[in-house]
Amino acid sequence: MSHHIISRSVINRLPRYYRFLEDLEEAGMIRISSADLSARMGVTASQIRQDLNCFGGFGQQGYGYNIASLKNEIGKILQLEEKKKIIVVGLGNLGKAVANHIHFEEKGYELVALFDCKESLIGQTVNGFPIQNIDSLDDFCREVKPQAAVLCIPKEAAESLAYQMIKLGIHGFLNFSHYDLSLSYPNVVVENVHFGDQLMILSYRIHNRENP
Repeated sequence: MSHHIISRSVINRLPRYYRFLEDLEEAGMIRISSADLSARMGVTASQIRQDLNCFGGFGQQGYGYNIASLKNEIGKILQLEEKKKIIVVGLGNLGKAVANHIHFEEKGYELVALFDCKESLIGQTVNGFPIQNIDSLDDFCREVKPQAAVLCIPKEAAESLAYQMIKLGIHGFLNFSHYDLSLSYPNVVVENVHFGDQLMILSYRIHNRENP
């Protein structure tokens, strides 16, 4: 089935399925029913079956799902085996945390470089990578050809820098810049991440927790 017709909501649930299945596999479990997976995840069994049926199903009636096999199939759908080169731009506190603590290699990426414009940061090492001057970005991209970038930069710099990187061949962005990037280029993908939005949602849900 062509993946372009799969709804965004289904795609958004796949990493959560993968994470739960990974935990179950590490716990030594071999198989699981959609009902049991539903109880663990707080997603209806019907929703799980509908989501997985978008990609062919994978389960057997009366047997359920083989955990390792299903995890691997979801990993293939998410293209986790095809490592994409990624850079981090902006090595303030958030950028350093991202570079140090996100396990890129487990999520389908190979971290290849870090960049910043602040002179006091240039040359510092984070997670084994020296922070490079942003002035060297063009030459680096032409040589190494990264496909994606994590942006941990001020919002006023996000759009112009993103367009610069698109021209250098980067076509995927994880954007933490507190600015919703909406780039008018075909085949460029942006994931805008706003911790503040999640905090406001949490505030609402705490206040209305009697009706979750």
